[in-house]
Amino acid sequence: MFRLWAKTFKDTRMIKDLTVEDPSEDTRTHKVFNAIDKICSEFDIGKPIWLDKNIAEFKRFAKTRFISDNFVEDIDFDYLEIHVIEE
Repeated sequence: MFRLWAKTFKDTRMIKDLTVEDPSEDTRTHKVFNAIDKICSEFDIGKPIWLDKNIAEFKRFAKTRFISDNFVEDIDFDYLEIHVIEE
């Protein structure tokens, strides 16, 4: 079972969080992008742009933060953090 935990923070406090589960046989990459689609829909935000920094962090730690530079539109939080908690 694949599970990804997403959290938004503002002023060092967690504002929202959501855990997305994916029991499918898709690749890990597909599971991550499907989970991000669900998260963005639930949080009513645009999809973040993956920069090289995010890709490197995610490959190394299974965790990354998306700040305002990763979004095309303005966001009402400081950052969105995603973390794979189970594979």
